[in-house]
Amino acid sequence: MTESSNDIPETTAADAVDPADVTAPVAAADARRTADGRLVGDVNGDGVVDIDDQRLPLIARIYGIILLIQGVCTIPLIVLAILYTVREAIEGRLDVGAVNLTAILSGLSAATSSVAFIALTIFGVLLIRNHRKHAARWIYLLITLTIAEGMFTVALDGLGWNLLGPLIQAVILVALSVTVDPDLRAERRRETAARRREDRAAYEKALDLGMPGRDLTGKGYISLDFFNIFWLFMVGCVAGLIIETIYHFVLFGEYQDRAGLLWGPFSPIYGCGAVILTALLNRLWRQNWLLIFCASAVIGGTFEYFVSWFMEVAFGITAWDYTGKWLSIDGRTSGKYMFFWGLLGLAWIKLILPRLLTLIQRIPWRVRYALTLACLAFMVIDAAMTLMALDAWYSRLAGIEADSPVAHFFGAHFGDTFMADRFQTMHLDPAKAGRM
Repeated sequence: MTESSNDIPETTAADAVDPADVTAPVAAADARRTADGRLVGDVNGDGVVDIDDQRLPLIARIYGIILLIQGVCTIPLIVLAILYTVREAIEGRLDVGAVNLTAILSGLSAATSSVAFIALTIFGVLLIRNHRKHAARWIYLLITLTIAEGMFTVALDGLGWNLLGPLIQAVILVALSVTVDPDLRAERRRETAARRREDRAAYEKALDLGMPGRDLTGKGYISLDFFNIFWLFMVGCVAGLIIETIYHFVLFGEYQDRAGLLWGPFSPIYGCGAVILTALLNRLWRQNWLLIFCASAVIGGTFEYFVSWFMEVAFGITAWDYTGKWLSIDGRTSGKYMFFWGLLGLAWIKLILPRLLTLIQRIPWRVRYALTLACLAFMVIDAAMTLMALDAWYSRLAGIEADSPVAHFFGAHFGDTFMADRFQTMHLDPAKAGRM
């Protein structure tokens, strides 16, 4: 079922990458020369363009200037607001007793936005000064902060035009990550003309070794590329729904729809859980069973708690409640289900993943790109429509008047009766949400 790292062949001289193959596309792509005849970006004079020494595109530096100006105007206001809040608290004029969920979420949102503004200002300076490597590291922090801002926006204000800002910011940051990160940029340039040929060569090499989809470096079991991760998510969604349905039927003797999306037999919680377990435990696949069991229990319990909390504060939804159960933590997770997560993670890493990886790699090469893209588009549309339907359901139960074509559409096609029948495990109480 598993192979040791000794089974992975060492790279031979024939397999080694020719340095000329790596640098040639870069040099060809930047075949502009300075007044002294040297290639643009060739600061060492060796005829090779060094990605790290190239200047960022003008539009990236302009964006950096915009971020710097925004920070200079905003950071002083943030500092003043913090000082004012501290003074009010010290002088006793801040009513701490009146703090509720909405106030807590507002405070967390303000803190996240403040950190994001400061980080964006620093990022802008790095862009202006052309510090590519440092800027690349900050991008990943900024993407995380932007996602957090979007989640707090949903929790406080629901879905709407208010999400446009975080969405645009995320798109810009993802686009910049490809341009700013020297490694990503070099990789993108190298693979523009030969990506599929190289992918197929690697696939055929792994196939010859009897290890398609495997991590050939030996650091983990599975190669954590988009193709593998996406299909693990899809399988996790369907398998999780089947497990939930059978478990409820055996326990209570009745069928209950456990789906988590508007269309299709999908439970995205289990799909995300499968991806998280795979990513975090991939390097532990050789470890003993007890370590994997304990790690899976903690990871699964933490993930289950967070999902329950976010669904409640964003939409007032309670999908499960373990209050009074063994080792219950706020009713969001419990010792019993952490134990189940441990067993599930153990079976996933040690038993299911090797066989599932073999099954995924059976998808014919000629259709895997098109099939993956089509399924991805469907899942994105399904998830977006589900979030909008849940938001409209919340608005109707909360008595929020929304006279718009979108509200009428969801009211007509995804009304209260439809939503309650589709999401039979969800109970929506607007009073539990943290919205303003």
